[in-house]
Amino acid sequence: MSKGFVVWFTGLSGAGKSTIANALKAELERRGRHAELLDGDEVRMHLSKGLGFSKEDRDTNIRRIGYVARLVARSGGIAITAAISPYREVRDEVRAQTPGFVEVYMRCAIEALTERDTKGLYRKALAGELANFTGVSDPYQEPFHAEVVCDTASETPAESLAKIIEALQRLGHLSETLERLGHLPRPTVERLPAGDELHALRAEARTLPRLDVGPRELSDLFMLASGGLAPLEGFMGAEDYKSVVGSGRLAGGQPYTIPIVLRAASAPTADRIALFIGDQPVGIVDVTSAFQTDHDAEARSVYGTDDDAHPGVRVLKESGRWAIAGDVLALAHAASGFPAYDLTPAQVRAVKSARGWSTMVGFQTRNPVHRAHEYLQKVALEMVDGLLLHPLVGETKSDDIPASVRMSCYEELLRGYFPPERVLLATNPAWMRYAGPKEAVFHAIVRRNYGCTHFIVGRDHAGVGSYYGTYAAHRIFDEYAPGELGIEILRFEHTFYCSACGGMASSRTCPHPAELHQTLSGTAVRKLLAEGEDLPAEFTRPEVARVLLDAAKEEATA
Repeated sequence: MSKGFVVWFTGLSGAGKSTIANALKAELERRGRHAELLDGDEVRMHLSKGLGFSKEDRDTNIRRIGYVARLVARSGGIAITAAISPYREVRDEVRAQTPGFVEVYMRCAIEALTERDTKGLYRKALAGELANFTGVSDPYQEPFHAEVVCDTASETPAESLAKIIEALQRLGHLSETLERLGHLPRPTVERLPAGDELHALRAEARTLPRLDVGPRELSDLFMLASGGLAPLEGFMGAEDYKSVVGSGRLAGGQPYTIPIVLRAASAPTADRIALFIGDQPVGIVDVTSAFQTDHDAEARSVYGTDDDAHPGVRVLKESGRWAIAGDVLALAHAASGFPAYDLTPAQVRAVKSARGWSTMVGFQTRNPVHRAHEYLQKVALEMVDGLLLHPLVGETKSDDIPASVRMSCYEELLRGYFPPERVLLATNPAWMRYAGPKEAVFHAIVRRNYGCTHFIVGRDHAGVGSYYGTYAAHRIFDEYAPGELGIEILRFEHTFYCSACGGMASSRTCPHPAELHQTLSGTAVRKLLAEGEDLPAEFTRPEVARVLLDAAKEEATA
């Protein structure tokens, strides 16, 4: 007989507890498991009839639900409860008495709940017309350590369900993998506490052993915590690290080409540490192990060279040789300065779903989009429903154009040259490794986690200098079986403006000699901007050129 367990939904009225609980019950029964749903309203009608809404009566109601849930689980069934259960103490009491207790916090702001409340109860409560209304005139205490947190203001029901199923698998309650369930999206597991939980964890962080980190570590931490680096849920252990360096795969066989490790000068002495930037705690790591890394082998594997002149190799060799493994909690966001565009994977998926896109192509960039990039994006848009313009805003080389300038360029381009309903601009908080073909695969995996079905790869993706050779980023994808990466790769040839063709073309479509192809190197662009010259319209749109020129003038007079 399968072992039973309890899924305990908690959250404010209208947050989606009953909706997702019913969806979970249907999914579990589809898998052949017996599940019973103890819905808050039905329990009040039958099990707790006569109880009021004082704290004592509310606690009694929760204890009764917990008792019945334990009976269901004891018999091998799955009990799903969907009651507000506003008080943390009695929830924790039920948890302590219940083997296999999985708490699911349905998080949703009062503003969103008020907007979606067709009965107008929140408005009445806010106006003082309803007493004992949880979240307004009566307290709701958020969980500190819920196994799953669903942000129902930004997630679709399918995304919330996928997150819960993934957690049940991770905790050992379900064995069937998501990859065999084609109707469910790939899960996004978030460890981004908010509200009371975040406040408590920040206070805890100040009591823990401290590791000072920088922007690169914060980028990795936030990407891990937001689900952007799935299937990783924390910094790699020794087995995954050695496997990635040796074969470009995790120890379990999944493709992964970049080691995601927390580097330090020495091994930690505690099993829970806090990461700080300056005086601010930015994360917590539950340490599972520490091991020494091999800088030289890693450099040759990831970057194809151990040359200190390579920016990625230089960063690697300047880092500590110890790596700290463990799951993470992010206590700060890796912000771009453009908060409207700082979307998590779950939020990008929610926009994709809301717009009705079944397919979405991702475009990686660390530079302003010029005409060649625009051409590739529009060719791709002829094939798919939507474009995720996903610029990398983490740390780049010192001579790259600042993220703030690039974002202004993207806004200008999208404002004038793309249909707004078919493009989503969102930031990618990762930092740039300049690892060429290995980073192209890494970028594809990240975009898959953000919901992309397709990904554009150019001739020198993530390259720097002459380390990788033309189209190396195309050839590396031949190493993977069809469907293995979970995203379709669109490999594009070099594109340019051809004066004879009178428009954008590529080496596949243009018959004219190279001297008629108008392209500009990064060095040439920087020289023109430094001299106060406009960039040619064949290279970039005039609105984008104006942003770049104004930024160059401002930098020159600073």
